[in-house]
Amino acid sequence: MKSTDRNFIKRLQRQKEDALEFIVDAYLPVIKGVTYKVLSPLGNEGLIDECVNDVFLAIWNHSKKFQGNSSDDFKKWICAIAKYKAIDYYRKASKKVEYTTEFLEAKLEYSAEDELVLMEDKEELIQLINLLEPIDRSIFIMKYFLGLKTEEIAAKLQLTSSSIDNRIYRGKKKLYKKALNLNIGGSLV
Repeated sequence: MKSTDRNFIKRLQRQKEDALEFIVDAYLPVIKGVTYKVLSPLGNEGLIDECVNDVFLAIWNHSKKFQGNSSDDFKKWICAIAKYKAIDYYRKASKKVEYTTEFLEAKLEYSAEDELVLMEDKEELIQLINLLEPIDRSIFIMKYFLGLKTEEIAAKLQLTSSSIDNRIYRGKKKLYKKALNLNIGGSLV
């Protein structure tokens, strides 16, 4: 017996290879489209092909979990599998991003004058931050110098995230006003 539009789901659930071949022929463009949409920003065709193969393997391995009746239900099911597999691949690939030396050199191409201006700006900013209340000073240092997220700062200071956001907003306003009074606002705007 060969797989058709009417029996391929039952044959797949019985692990008949011709059912998988039927699915590959019928649904490859759909699955490739779903995975391409998620993974195309990475620009890696090999990763997309690998993900598509993994989707078909997941369909094969989990075919008994499919509970629908129609081919429309099946299409929705495999699209969901494809989407979540592609998201997993995207997350893994995003963590492995490597920066080339050209990228790093482009980031480091500052002249001595640029470096001096940046150092002066940082010194002015530190002077302004020192004018803030101690709690606000701590928040600004954690946020902008240490790169902590609002939630992390809130946990460390035992405050709510909205409280941290409010303090940052008000602190920026204070810093801007103080910078204008000290006549250094141009570099902070």
